[in-house]
Amino acid sequence: MFRITSLLSSAVLVLAVSTPAIGMSAKDGTVSPEEATSNQSNYFQTSFLKRQVDQNMSVGRAISSIASHYPQDLVSIVDIALDTYPDQYREIIFAAISSQPSSTEEIVQLAIEKEVSSCPNIVQLAIMAEPTYVDFVVHAAAVATPEELSEIVRVAVLTQPDAADSIVQTLSQEHPNKIVDIMTSALNAVPFVGEYVVDALLAVFPNDAKTVVETAVRESSQQREQVIRILATAQHAGVQDDKLKEYALAAGLSEEDFDSAINN
Repeated sequence: MFRITSLLSSAVLVLAVSTPAIGMSAKDGTVSPEEATSNQSNYFQTSFLKRQVDQNMSVGRAISSIASHYPQDLVSIVDIALDTYPDQYREIIFAAISSQPSSTEEIVQLAIEKEVSSCPNIVQLAIMAEPTYVDFVVHAAAVATPEELSEIVRVAVLTQPDAADSIVQTLSQEHPNKIVDIMTSALNAVPFVGEYVVDALLAVFPNDAKTVVETAVRESSQQREQVIRILATAQHAGVQDDKLKEYALAAGLSEEDFDSAINN
């Protein structure tokens, strides 16, 4: 703590020396007072970050140290770190999210906005750093780059298959007109999650049982055991047998296979 406080004091001293020039520029009309204040703050944080990196011999360790002592400043420090050390974005993102998971969504948004890497790569890195915040990761990514929704789903499900039902449910609620695309991406990436995805979606979209069941059966048609589990899950969720048969046949399942599956 003493070492960090000393570094913080040093940064303040450097800032104090540089402040008159900034203020004079503002008086000349070239910089507004608000811009001068913002410039001062950025200069201070950049100086502080660089001293922390020098002290810790690693930007990742510096980020972790700052997060433990100044958690309220972490996101703004990450903002500056991604500008100052863009080639080390992986270390910065991983350290920041691992140290302060509650800031996961903001950190992912920052990384995507700054284009330090592709959106799917950032999604994978963020989930690896803190798997329990996967919903926040995919939400931030889908808001930032909705055109990459299918790839976001694919990468997220592959990275954290145990959360596939939650991933699909979260994104389908935010993009209800993309349920088929979301399900298809998830099931093509990890086929064995079909029953969990169906269960999660029927819980929030009971009126879309036709779309959910047909898509799941169609995408899992080559895995008989998966089809059986999907039909059993839909049946348990309250889909009537006659409707279930209608959906299954529409998805390409034969009547004989349906009878065999439903009677297992």
